[in-house]
Amino acid sequence: MTAFRILTMAVVAAVMAVEVRGQTPAPAEAGAEQGNIMPTVPIIPRSILFGNPDRAAPRISPNGEQIAFLAPVDGVLNVWVAPVKEPGKARAITSDKHRGVRIYYWSYDNEHIIYLQDKGGDENWRVYAVSVASGAARDLTPFDGVAAQIETLSPKYPGEILVALNNRKPEYHDLHRVNIRSGELQLVCENNEFAGFVADDNYAVRLAVRMTPDGGSEYLRHGGDFKWEPFATIGMQDSLTTAPLGFDKSGDTLYMLDSRGRNTGALVAVDLADGSKRLIAEHAHADAAGVLSHPTEKTIQAVSFNYLRNEHKILDQAVAADFDYLRTLGHGDIDVVSQTLDNQRWIVAFSADDGPVRYFLHDREKREAKFLFTNRRTLEGLMLARMHPLEIKARDGLTLVSYLTLPYGSDPDGNARPDRLLPMVLLVHGGPWARDDWGYDPYHQWLSNRGYAVLSVNFRGSTGFGKEFINAGNREWAAKMHDDLIDAVEWAVRERVADRKQIAIMGGSYGGYATLVGLTFTPDVFACGVDIVGPSSIVTLLQTIPPYWQPMIELFAVRVGDHRTDEGRAFLESRSPLHFVDRIRKPLLIGQGANDPRVKQSESDQIVQVMQSKNIPVTYVLYPDEGHGFARPENNKSFNAVTEIFLAQHLKGRFEPIGEDFRGASIQVPTGAEFVPGVKEALPAGSGAGSKPTDPARKEAVTK
Repeated sequence: MTAFRILTMAVVAAVMAVEVRGQTPAPAEAGAEQGNIMPTVPIIPRSILFGNPDRAAPRISPNGEQIAFLAPVDGVLNVWVAPVKEPGKARAITSDKHRGVRIYYWSYDNEHIIYLQDKGGDENWRVYAVSVASGAARDLTPFDGVAAQIETLSPKYPGEILVALNNRKPEYHDLHRVNIRSGELQLVCENNEFAGFVADDNYAVRLAVRMTPDGGSEYLRHGGDFKWEPFATIGMQDSLTTAPLGFDKSGDTLYMLDSRGRNTGALVAVDLADGSKRLIAEHAHADAAGVLSHPTEKTIQAVSFNYLRNEHKILDQAVAADFDYLRTLGHGDIDVVSQTLDNQRWIVAFSADDGPVRYFLHDREKREAKFLFTNRRTLEGLMLARMHPLEIKARDGLTLVSYLTLPYGSDPDGNARPDRLLPMVLLVHGGPWARDDWGYDPYHQWLSNRGYAVLSVNFRGSTGFGKEFINAGNREWAAKMHDDLIDAVEWAVRERVADRKQIAIMGGSYGGYATLVGLTFTPDVFACGVDIVGPSSIVTLLQTIPPYWQPMIELFAVRVGDHRTDEGRAFLESRSPLHFVDRIRKPLLIGQGANDPRVKQSESDQIVQVMQSKNIPVTYVLYPDEGHGFARPENNKSFNAVTEIFLAQHLKGRFEPIGEDFRGASIQVPTGAEFVPGVKEALPAGSGAGSKPTDPARKEAVTK
């Protein structure tokens, strides 16, 4: 694992009320023919698309005797374990009853599952160890208000793990060795200055990293007695495409993602004795995205690159035949998601764009893959749409890798052009230092099933396409990054994919910010917008980041803008939708988690307050038990039910009635429930419909 963790984060004349309340056409009834989709295509229920998976994230134990996976218990995801030879005897060994387990690992003792859990989405993670035999669980990091991080697990120390804790100083994580059975913590390295560390399989801390004032990073080498010596300085231009990945078996060679002296991040090996560098694998258009290495020999066997789709470069002929065989099992992109310690058994995932993920247990010695399960059986046999990878040119010539999904049956010749103009949803990814990619996407399937073309665009600043593409987004929030989205919309109109008058913008995190930018900076382009946990002011966003992000503040100051200076604040305010609310002329739906540590509830509260003060209608949906996004299926389904009717109201697509999709959700609608037909009536009693979005103390805080 790399210790330098750049957390994916989001930074962030009036509509007449009568337009939204009474005189907009009602949504099309469920199943009604709208001319946007063939009426013979059934509505796919939200419960199928957004409910819990049947089984997901399988992992084989290091000794190959057991298999673990996530599956629901009473509607909540938990870890199940079964003997490899008898998968039908699986039993749940964790007992989470709230948000569900999403991140887990096998310990190298083959006797414990290690997993993380937070409370209500606050991202103050705790690390738990649960006995596979007894189901007894131990909280290994029993500290309130602390964001624990699993640094690494090593087969050399099967009874211990390396954990980073910010319980001493909220801004910095100290490293500890933790005994899985007893919970005893042993301090390895106290930290008062570093953003992260890189440790080897001996749990020796080899490298530390800190930000430099120019937004780059400085790596220091452990020289004994925790005296740090300079190792490498990575300039800002390379800082998001250059980082250590791990060591070879000897510990004398460091594997790195490295873009220095080139554009894309290649996989290289650095000799720690003399500093010489050897190229292992590269791609002309994409950064190295994943590495398959032997679990104990630490030799690199394959490297994956993701440009339009994921592809592997095979480096070790010992696995070439395995990949040749696996490709015969069906279409889809291949990913080795788990390995035994001897590397003889793999769990392999096949990801397609029009069906569930299929998992196989591959025996390398026998060259035989046994089908395990799909993650969602109910997707099998449905009329699911294909996702088309595209290259769209921005106005300055930059190539934007994008993905288009069209309603099933609307593209009979498969050329990614529908046989009639469609309403469209521009679905914007978060980050912004993240990316969209090819494969099954529940939002693409959901929206295309309702009659919309769905377009996702890797705008400049997205990751995976080399440093020049990332750096083209520096200080371009609400500027060239947004221009890329508008250029993609113009492409869709020009190619007769989308009806210019029926285009929505929707996204979460940075995508929520982009939605607010869309309705304020380009108010005539979109018919409506859906903002999910998006910041409304970049200044207040950066003023309220979690304390453990402070060591990375120069990254944001250089790439986004510096909120610490008068000049920087003025610049950021010029890129913040909160200061341009008067321009909003189209309907807006906002979703927010009350416990979000990245984009605080105040980001949504403050723009809602300003809109209300100016009599601009807005619908605001709040979840008191969620954070940065909606993890509980009940909440996810309920918000999507509101979104679906909202989109149908303004884009004239199909919709599934709310039905029981508010049941079990914590949904509150502080304002604007009456603007989305059926929402007010479906809200449970006491859900907060019509209440004020903030208390007086919060209102005072967010208006300063």
